[in-house]
Amino acid sequence: MSPANGQSGRSRGGNPKSGKRPRPVRDEARNVAYDLLRAVDERDAYANLLMPTLLRERRLAGRDAALATELAYGTLRGLGTYDEIIAACSDRPPEEIDPPLLDAIRIGVHQLLKTRVPPHAAVSATVDLVRLRIGTGASKFANAILRKVATRDFDEWLPIVAPDAQDDPVGHLAVTYSHPRWITSALRDAVGGDMGETAELLAADNERPGVTLVAWPGRSTVAELVEAGAVAARFSPYAAYLPDGDPGSVEAVGQGRAAVQDEASQLVALALTRVPVEGADRLWLDMCAGPGGKAGLLDALAIQNDRHLLAADQRYHRARLVWRATRRAGVITADGTEPAWRPGVFDRVLVDAPCTGLGALRRRPEARWRRAPESVPELGALQRRLLGSALEAARPGGVVAYVTCSPHLAETRAVVGDVVKRRGDAEILDARAFLHEADDLGDGPYAQFWPHRHGTDAMFLALLRRT
Repeated sequence: MSPANGQSGRSRGGNPKSGKRPRPVRDEARNVAYDLLRAVDERDAYANLLMPTLLRERRLAGRDAALATELAYGTLRGLGTYDEIIAACSDRPPEEIDPPLLDAIRIGVHQLLKTRVPPHAAVSATVDLVRLRIGTGASKFANAILRKVATRDFDEWLPIVAPDAQDDPVGHLAVTYSHPRWITSALRDAVGGDMGETAELLAADNERPGVTLVAWPGRSTVAELVEAGAVAARFSPYAAYLPDGDPGSVEAVGQGRAAVQDEASQLVALALTRVPVEGADRLWLDMCAGPGGKAGLLDALAIQNDRHLLAADQRYHRARLVWRATRRAGVITADGTEPAWRPGVFDRVLVDAPCTGLGALRRRPEARWRRAPESVPELGALQRRLLGSALEAARPGGVVAYVTCSPHLAETRAVVGDVVKRRGDAEILDARAFLHEADDLGDGPYAQFWPHRHGTDAMFLALLRRT
């Protein structure tokens, strides 16, 4: 359950003896949550990027900001389950409800089933929201649905709306943990078919992730972050966990000497630097560097070891972010499938390939509803081209790290296996050997991080040596 108790937003005004309807109160926290959901639906906004802007514009802080964030993110995570419950309480399916009204009802359902907001306050505040933003007629419809929802708690609704676990185990997990069926199936396959572990992974996707910082070596230290209130991390020697507060308020982050970066993202970059190479080790390449998290760490390590990093991204605005995150790296706008560099000259190459992002569903709650299974083959073709280009860029004896923030087998093992088989000039190394800080990374030779095992994003790493 969320700690949010937000009881604001009750109707006020009006004389009960007069029979006049009380005047609805504008609750800014709920309006922010509503506006974020509408932006996600109408213009494919990214929740994690838009929310800070909305909070700043509406001048929300403290408990109000926490409530707005919980209502928006929690509703996006639980949307699949909530729609099944709404369908059971309505005379029309969710897809036939006007989208603005449906989003408001979803926010109300989340309050009723997953927060400590009292039921009467959740219903009243949501009805007020609908009356203010949509209209009186719509508010009556919302009120009727929410009152039906409020007759049961979440655990009581699940047997009603979720398929039977024996007859349809994937469908049962998909509704119970609010993931599309195709993603549930893909994650089940990625953990080897174990339905119990699949449930643990799906549950971890629905937990709010903590904030992990990276102290770029030579620019800041973990000790400095700890002194600012963080806690030294479990795995990465450059990471610290920030228990609460705004990361930007940490001096090293505000000054651009540290940043927010998932621990697994740090470790896969570190692994690339640890593989022994014979001969020169001077030139490193980050082929898909935007927005610059891994490039920032690689650049800092390159400076300390008298190496040079070239960082490239196809899109100019992402290349600009890389430039801001690095100090000495050469940063260019270039397409990794049509290289702007000579082949066979780099000692180490990182290709952090575009992917479905199924490994970061904790951080991007809307992504599970935005992606479609049809995107997997298209991305797979791009990933194969990029990995082939990365191997072309590496010199014989050089090392390539293929990384995806997705555990989907079609984006990970299948891509690497196909490229290695087709080319015949690369050997797959055991990536786990270069990640001594972490265990439980799989059977090898690849390394796979997991939210439910490691508390990180589900980051995949393959290390290959060009022969």
